[in-house]
Amino acid sequence: MKVTEELHKLGQSLWLDNITRGLLDGGGLERYIEDFSITGLTSNPSIFDHAIRDTSFYDEAIHESGEPAEKLFFELAVQDLGRAADLFLPTYCETGGKDGWVSLEVSPLLADDPEQTLVAARELTDTAQRKNLFIKIPGTPRGLTAIENAIFDGIPVNVTLLFSAEQYLQAAHAYMRGIERRLEARLDPAVHSVASIFISRWDKAVVGREPEGLKNKLGLAVASQAYRAYRELLDSQEWWELAVKGALPQRLLWASTGTKDPKAPDTLYISGLAAPDTVNTIPEVTLRAFADHGKLTGLMAANGGDCEVVLARFAQAGVNASELAKQLQLEGAEGFVQAWKDLLVCIEKKAHAVPARAGA
Repeated sequence: MKVTEELHKLGQSLWLDNITRGLLDGGGLERYIEDFSITGLTSNPSIFDHAIRDTSFYDEAIHESGEPAEKLFFELAVQDLGRAADLFLPTYCETGGKDGWVSLEVSPLLADDPEQTLVAARELTDTAQRKNLFIKIPGTPRGLTAIENAIFDGIPVNVTLLFSAEQYLQAAHAYMRGIERRLEARLDPAVHSVASIFISRWDKAVVGREPEGLKNKLGLAVASQAYRAYRELLDSQEWWELAVKGALPQRLLWASTGTKDPKAPDTLYISGLAAPDTVNTIPEVTLRAFADHGKLTGLMAANGGDCEVVLARFAQAGVNASELAKQLQLEGAEGFVQAWKDLLVCIEKKAHAVPARAGA
């Protein structure tokens, strides 16, 4: 049995953290579905920036459109994600909507505007016309309001830019408030959602400050703490009061799982984050590495294992995990804004350039 299939059978969904038109046109995504048990896909502004900047697959469509850059981007993104969603539709149907999703992010410029975020989420959902499309909304303090309102509106949400158990629980409760409001309004409470916790950026942020023997261990400790919070929430009376009325669990998703340290195993955050009832969204190069030589070393402990011991040692070394989580979330939001601006500039430049022959 392939290691990716083995991980899938243990109950973890493997989603690809990438999309390009070349991946669709060349059959690459279909091969990943068939060969590596890929059952979903995520995207973000950085991914699309690289896809459009580094290939010529989009050049002709951009040159001929004449639309403003932002509108044109969403047209291109919806086309690509619509095609991907259709490939995953059988999985979506077979799993009753638990799996088989693709994700599209609202403009990062709207992160502090819950009202306009909701408007954008509605527009993208209506435009795409795919029932297995998640709208990505950042789990920032202002984003929590947008998440609650989108869930109440019946829009499936991928909560992004979470970095800690505390931030995860805030997002989970925003999701639950949206469900509670739907129940009060006598609406169907079965609205799908995932909560995405970013892992590898933790270890990159503390390079040179790690206690002895704990290099590249902080991200996994934070993940273990979040996984414990996830299991405890799903076992709580608070959750079960919603579940018995038809609410669906908001699945925990591991994001940013490509290894940043070239000296560390390239499958570090795949092997170390194996856990049932979760999702791991994997960069393409990491997916191929795991399929080639990855190994499973056991499942994450539902009780968090030794995460508190590891976090305590980092605290003794001067790393305040709560404050660092806030910093990483802020930096992540700023990074997506910059990638968004770069993306729109790239589209503008290509719109005025002589179109190249399609292909990359």
